[in-house]
Amino acid sequence: MDQEREGRTAPDLRDLFLLRPDVVFLNHGSFGACPRPVFEAYQQWQLELERQPVEFLGRRFADLMEEARTTLGSYVGADRDDLVYVPNATTAVNIVARSLPLGPGDEVLATDHEYGACDRAWRFICARRGARYARQPIPLPLTSPEQVTEAIWSGVTPHTRVLFLSHITSATALILPVAELARRAREAGIITVIDGAHVPGQIPLNLDELGIDFGAYNCHKWMMSPKGTGFLFARREMQGLLEPLVVSWGWESEHPGPSRFVDEHQYQGTRDIAAYLSVPAAIRFMADHNWTEVGQRCHTLINYARERITDLTGLEPISPGSSTWVAQMIALPLPPCDGEALAARLYEEYGIEVPITAWNRRQFIRVSIQGYNRREDVDALVDALGVLLLETTLSHR
Repeated sequence: MDQEREGRTAPDLRDLFLLRPDVVFLNHGSFGACPRPVFEAYQQWQLELERQPVEFLGRRFADLMEEARTTLGSYVGADRDDLVYVPNATTAVNIVARSLPLGPGDEVLATDHEYGACDRAWRFICARRGARYARQPIPLPLTSPEQVTEAIWSGVTPHTRVLFLSHITSATALILPVAELARRAREAGIITVIDGAHVPGQIPLNLDELGIDFGAYNCHKWMMSPKGTGFLFARREMQGLLEPLVVSWGWESEHPGPSRFVDEHQYQGTRDIAAYLSVPAAIRFMADHNWTEVGQRCHTLINYARERITDLTGLEPISPGSSTWVAQMIALPLPPCDGEALAARLYEEYGIEVPITAWNRRQFIRVSIQGYNRREDVDALVDALGVLLLETTLSHR
């Protein structure tokens, strides 16, 4: 990537975010970061709600939410009535897990790369239903999508009822071949549930083409909407399986809309829906700033980070650096260390916000690159890591 072009673009975008200037923020993947124009739209919706709460949450609620779902649906390739807003992807996973008719002897097949909160949700449900939650290993490093597909599919048994996968894993930041696995599952009569928390805004998403049954997604991560904005996708033919986590006026609705799925899951009494209504502003922000090009620049910077950190540690990356495997987030192995202590020192001594993740007794540094990041952010991280890892090595001699 042309450094002059990169240097010209990044500072302009950085000025559009609310992030503290004294922090090198390389952890967009955890909670996202909301651009100033989107946050201002969010605040305007909150003000509008408070000026006439009865009109806003009573007479206007259905139309406002329909408009927000319509815009979101166009962005993610789904019909608006196949989507409902929820606070986060974990909530969406819980809705599905609690609804599916699992019983003794049934199996839910996942991988050993799943997000801890969702692992817990499935273990909780399976323990109470007499079902089995199986975590199929995906050995590292990864070399081909076929290798991953076969590794996961080899865990399918005659008892497998659900296939639960991350589209982009959390701890290891890998893109998994979800479309092919969903195709196989559909042919085998296995329900697919996808944790897509890191997908919208980071990699292209067309839900109608992906072929999954249920998907749990966040808008507040890579789409950069306000916090507490996720959505549940349910394929039309599968919506009848779902039960709302909160039973309210949408259940046996006195004023049913065109979708019972939306009726039952959308209205849950008094709550602040301003974050949901701000999603169209986040989508406009990305369009206004050519986010496809921004994502390409971020991917280039991710591979710069990959090269520099690999040169520093001498440890082999866990996948190739192509867009097949990584987009704007990458996990790179570290030598044995106290991950929590290392992350704390990076922040406290160098002002660098970056997570050290743990997976299968290994430590990884997970670097997120968003449009506000610059090459010097990566350089600052590598310089700090060089000092701290050297200290760790010397202290273990």
